[in-house]
Amino acid sequence: MVSLSVVQVLPALNGGGVERGTLEVARELVRRGHRSVVISAGGRLVPQLLAEGSEHLSWPLGAKSPLTLRWVGPLRRWLAEQRIDILHVRSRLPAWIAWLAWRGLDPASRPRFVTTVHGLYSVSAYSAIMTRGERVIAVSETVRDYLHQHYPRLPAARIVVIPRGVDPAAFPHGYVPAPEWRTAWERQYPQLRGAPLLTLPGRLSRLKGHEDFIELMSQLRAHGLPVRGLIVGGVEPRRQRYAESLRQQVHARGLDEAIVFTGHRSDMREIYAVSTLVLSLSAQPESFGRTVLEALSLGTPVLGYARGGVGEILTRLYPAGLIPSGDRAALLERTLSLLRMAPAVPMEAVFPLQRMLDETLALYATLGARV
Repeated sequence: MVSLSVVQVLPALNGGGVERGTLEVARELVRRGHRSVVISAGGRLVPQLLAEGSEHLSWPLGAKSPLTLRWVGPLRRWLAEQRIDILHVRSRLPAWIAWLAWRGLDPASRPRFVTTVHGLYSVSAYSAIMTRGERVIAVSETVRDYLHQHYPRLPAARIVVIPRGVDPAAFPHGYVPAPEWRTAWERQYPQLRGAPLLTLPGRLSRLKGHEDFIELMSQLRAHGLPVRGLIVGGVEPRRQRYAESLRQQVHARGLDEAIVFTGHRSDMREIYAVSTLVLSLSAQPESFGRTVLEALSLGTPVLGYARGGVGEILTRLYPAGLIPSGDRAALLERTLSLLRMAPAVPMEAVFPLQRMLDETLALYATLGARV
């Protein structure tokens, strides 16, 4: 086996699907005897990354400032000195810095340049940097269709669809949280004990469908159902005003005891497992829908709008959870139906994590095999 040196580049390592996918690939690289380096501005996941055998360079390549361009030279020199085989970028601004550094290197010895399109970005020259990869990984069929539609000059042969995946060992079907966790959970949130629990995961952003969720909870309570709602997700500093507006909406509807804001949580597996339903109500199509897949892997029913990556996953795994996009009446009707009698979630592992890892590392190996 030829050992590779692989660098993954992204803005930060605080949490979220992109960050967790980066750690999963990094862990697999180390497990197979390769060198794994991640470049980011840092964050809460760095200790885990280091403990699992990767290296980390704390360079803020995703900082939205003209000063970020000063990293082009240091990155170019570092790449040349370290003899990196694969340079894999996962976000637009770091991709621009990495590409500017990469294109100034000797084509005969520079790393192979790989991009992953994790989102359905606004179509622009700025976003087009994600199509500059010698291989462009699309995380779903939805993303591949987006690339074909909006960047027709990108050759189809350079696009590789590698869906994100979930480890069934980490999210086992039928999982039951430990009694100690359950006791601590009920001590922290006693109002949730014994009630059907609807969970909306995801950062507090205007795109995540919180207003639809609050409206749904209000309608369910009007039907006399003793349901509780859980909004799970961190608040970025620039979205504090939006978070406060959501709390005001909850208060204005008399839902203070019915809806809980948990902030960021690292125990999502347990939260999904104790949820009656998990919802995905994004105002725009998602590129994949990792939270949906994690909840379904555990056997928890999921309701989501039938578009984008979420629609892909539900169509294949749980069509009973599909709702016409943005249709609040259908959302209420389907929620009531599933609360009465939800079909069982199949145990089939349609998107296994190991397949994503195998396909990603196979791509690295193919590109890294220099003639």
